[in-house]
Amino acid sequence: SIGFWGVFQLACLALFLAIQVGRTVSLIVRDKVNPIKLRVRKQGALGLVELALFANVNLWAAVLVVQAVAPRVLSGVPLWGALMVESPVAQYAGLILTILAFGILILAQVALGKAWRLGIDEENPGELVTGGIYALSRNPIYLFFDLYFIGTFLINGTPFFVLSAAFTVVNLHYQILCEERHLLRLYGADYEAYSACTARYWTGPWVLCTRAVTQEVDVS
Repeated sequence: SIGFWGVFQLACLALFLAIQVGRTVSLIVRDKVNPIKLRVRKQGALGLVELALFANVNLWAAVLVVQAVAPRVLSGVPLWGALMVESPVAQYAGLILTILAFGILILAQVALGKAWRLGIDEENPGELVTGGIYALSRNPIYLFFDLYFIGTFLINGTPFFVLSAAFTVVNLHYQILCEERHLLRLYGADYEAYSACTARYWTGPWVLCTRAVTQEVDVS
């Protein structure tokens, strides 16, 4: 039978797919906008990076399902089933990171609304979103993936999941840098001002305090 950790991970994967598919279908059907803007068919480094991430995520999801449903299939297999971390403390830390990740994802989807895209939309970019959770992070969806993949490693503890998490973090950071250049060209001074007061991943409380004091001074 599937244990607690298997059920939890399958439920999280199902929730992730439901959010992604639901948002995609909603934008296509209701708003007549195709949000899928990946460059997998285009040449260049970014296209290769996006294609590599797509392959990694699909492989990760397949291994996750096997690990959750039939962990004995992978047990003892080098890379796939050998344990690097085997601790209840690590597993519960992974659970907390995963729950936090999904909270960030949901808040990001709410803040983006119709502006959500998978990839860089050069034809119909929409307005620059700076409210909601985007006031705390310029890249909350990328942060979601980082936390989710790290949390999955902590729960399972195998070399495959730590390698997949490391690859995802590095890959997404490169995509963030590419996207920042695109947003700076697109929104100019507005994005520059937004970047100056909002961190790439997460804005620390000291920055928020400084921002609040500055706003009070401006108002007065």
